[in-house]
Amino acid sequence: MMTDGEESEVGGDAVSRHGRRKYDEPALGQDGACAGYQQSDQDYHTFAVAQHALDPEPFAQARARERGEMGVKEWAIWSVCVVLTVAVIRLFVLGIYEIPSGSMLETLQIGDHVAGSMVTPKISGLKRGDVVIFHDPDNWLAGVKGLTSDYLVKRLIGLPGDVVECHGSGAPVTINGVPVDETPYIRPGVQPSSVPFKVKVTPGHIFVMGDNRSNSSDSRFHTGDSHHGLVPIKNVASTGLAIIWPLNHIHMVDSNHEVFKDVPGAQSAK
Repeated sequence: MMTDGEESEVGGDAVSRHGRRKYDEPALGQDGACAGYQQSDQDYHTFAVAQHALDPEPFAQARARERGEMGVKEWAIWSVCVVLTVAVIRLFVLGIYEIPSGSMLETLQIGDHVAGSMVTPKISGLKRGDVVIFHDPDNWLAGVKGLTSDYLVKRLIGLPGDVVECHGSGAPVTINGVPVDETPYIRPGVQPSSVPFKVKVTPGHIFVMGDNRSNSSDSRFHTGDSHHGLVPIKNVASTGLAIIWPLNHIHMVDSNHEVFKDVPGAQSAK
């Protein structure tokens, strides 16, 4: 029987009265290291990895990613992507044009900025009633001062093969013999055409007029040029989509296709 403080040898190890093994405290050398203990290369490697895991920089970056935050590099990449996307859209999809004159009143006001679809003429084709933005076909803008581009904007009235005609003051415009009611877009109080005309639209061309017929130098007045007043389809840059400036004018541009629903012949052209 053992009393407190007594020990017995069990299997060569010292055991206390309560059955726990008793180990000698390790002796420390002069440098504070355990006597008889030699540190290996593996120990150094383990310590290095442990220290790296505690590096706050990658830890902070990982936490930022978890929170959905972006660093400088990510912001730079996204900024470049946005700029490139806008550039592609502006070059190949969407054009912005400023209206310099009153030839399209009341549909478009002087100073309006119009967004136009550059893909519509090539994909779905042009239709009667479209507001088209096109390059000057044959010096229509000669003598006009203060312009910064050669773009014009008019409404498409005749497609290739159409016969567009008007007998003058008080008479409606007819297309392929069918009169059209242009009230939805023509400027109030203005005649469809105060001058008589009759034009057969040739292949690859369109016939255009401004909505403000009394103040529009359009296909009616250029019959003596090389295209006989017609606009080559290849000159069409875009079709009007919306007025985007000024803010109090923002709205969609109405093509009024329904005005021409009873006109026979082709319904579109590319």
